Amino acid sequence: MNLRTIDMSRPSVGEAGRTGDWRSSRPVMQPELCLAAKAGKITCQLCWSYCPDACITQGMPPEIALEYCKGCGICAEECPADAIEMMPEREHGTCDLPEGGAK
Repeated sequence: MNLRTIDMSRPSVGEAGRTGDWRSSRPVMQPELCLAAKAGKITCQLCWSYCPDACITQGMPPEIALEYCKGCGICAEECPADAIEMMPEREHGTCDLPEGGAK
């Protein structure tokens, strides 16, 4: 059997750079609605699996690294419990970047 290798990319934190200072929409998690948080165990995690920038970590509820989130809203679209709401960034201000972080 001759198997072909298929080129593919895997997202990882930081590949696209820090985006917290130019994002226009911010995902806001409502833990009381998150299926994983309600069940008390790692379930669902659709937001984590669909995030193209890998800036969501699995958890109860999952945590979103706003420093790397570009605000695409895929996590909010895929959440079956509507636990993530996209809010205008101007309502929150910019996220704090670590000292020496890129702008």
